[in-house]
Amino acid sequence: MRARFRDAGPSALQEYELLELFLFNSIPRRDVKPIAKDLLSRFGNLGEVCGAPLHRLTEVKGIGEKTALDLKLLHSIGAHMGRERIIGRPILSSWSALLDYCRTAMQYEAVEQFRVLFVDNKNRLIADEVLGRGTIDRAPVYPREIVKRALALEASAIILTHNHPSGDTTPSKADIDMTFTVTEVCNAVGISVHDHLIIGREKIASFKMLGLM
Repeated sequence: MRARFRDAGPSALQEYELLELFLFNSIPRRDVKPIAKDLLSRFGNLGEVCGAPLHRLTEVKGIGEKTALDLKLLHSIGAHMGRERIIGRPILSSWSALLDYCRTAMQYEAVEQFRVLFVDNKNRLIADEVLGRGTIDRAPVYPREIVKRALALEASAIILTHNHPSGDTTPSKADIDMTFTVTEVCNAVGISVHDHLIIGREKIASFKMLGLM
């Protein structure tokens, strides 16, 4: 598998083989193919495996805390690389990369996470911060804290984004009301809200594209 990966790249390997190759480095001197297949059977795909909570990973036979942490590290590295592709770049020219980053960072979160992307007056992304974590269907959002952080960063605009762990990207009434409130508070101090993105397992919903802002 190493030779195939070296000579032909990841497309030469099936998903379970990519995971198997990774696990071989984390769990040496053991047949890890059954473990790789068990992980994919339980979680569905490689992204779901790496995004799963530690306690659920260690429920799989053969996965200890070290290997679970290795898988979480793999997920974090992927998200960090995606972030490097967009920070400091104009959001319009890197919108696809921004969506990819949001998806990688949030689509497999088990609880709702609220992020704010901060944009400068040249339309470049200058920061991305988690400003709320909550339960499976709600994350606390404080408009004044968002504005306070935007002013501290000297941002001229923001993009709101949060995930729906259920996978359904349909905006709730609470999502719509919260977006209206944040937009109103931001506009009062000259900060624009470009969009609000809802991240699901398979799709991303844009409030702007839906005509909700």
